[in-house]
Amino acid sequence: MKNLPRTLLAVAALVACGALHAQEAVIRKALQERLPNIGKIDEVTHSPIPGLYEVRYAGTEILYSDEKGEFIITNGSLVDTKTRTDLTEARLNKLMAVDFDKLPLKDAMTIKQGSGARRMAVFVDPNCGYCKRFERDLANVKDVTIYTFLMPILGDDSAVKARDIWCAKEPSVTWRAWMLDGAKPARSMGNCDVAAISRNLEFAQKQRINGTPAVFFADGTRKPGAIPGPMIEKLLAEAAAAGARKQ
Repeated sequence: MKNLPRTLLAVAALVACGALHAQEAVIRKALQERLPNIGKIDEVTHSPIPGLYEVRYAGTEILYSDEKGEFIITNGSLVDTKTRTDLTEARLNKLMAVDFDKLPLKDAMTIKQGSGARRMAVFVDPNCGYCKRFERDLANVKDVTIYTFLMPILGDDSAVKARDIWCAKEPSVTWRAWMLDGAKPARSMGNCDVAAISRNLEFAQKQRINGTPAVFFADGTRKPGAIPGPMIEKLLAEAAAAGARKQ
């Protein structure tokens, strides 16, 4: 009888070990089927949170999975493995969406390409290297109207260039010449109302636009950074489809 508690503990340990192995098999199978790029899974173990498992792969890479491998947490995001949807990104996009029709378009430079039927807006700094790369991609997009908001945040020279561009006879032409060809804008002389630039900075602060470029599409989608040409086209198409559904 004295040995009974130890026997029970040993049995319980074996049962727990067997349950973990069974759960490990379920998670391994689900993740390797749904996320083939994950490669070899080295280890599946309990995490400190009930129902959440640590999955180690590629030696030292770690993600966390539910007990069925249907959802994972990786790089700070919750991902649906069935659809490969980043649920965290989708939620943040919804929270940060801006009603395009409420953008202060009068404070932007307007560039029309082709029919200009599609619409997008971008907040930019004239000294931003990523903005210059993004502008090259934008120049190749067809049938779009681009509202460009000057947002000088990278120092005094950015503020000077923004003023000189805004005060030029043809601001959008001067902007493109600087961003694409490196043609420095002529120094602004005389009186010029640059209140729009200040309003852009205030708007950016309210909307938590902390870096450039920051891109907005007609359906409210917001994307930070220099997204590549194919992604611009995809998001423009999605925005156009969303607009068509509302009509």
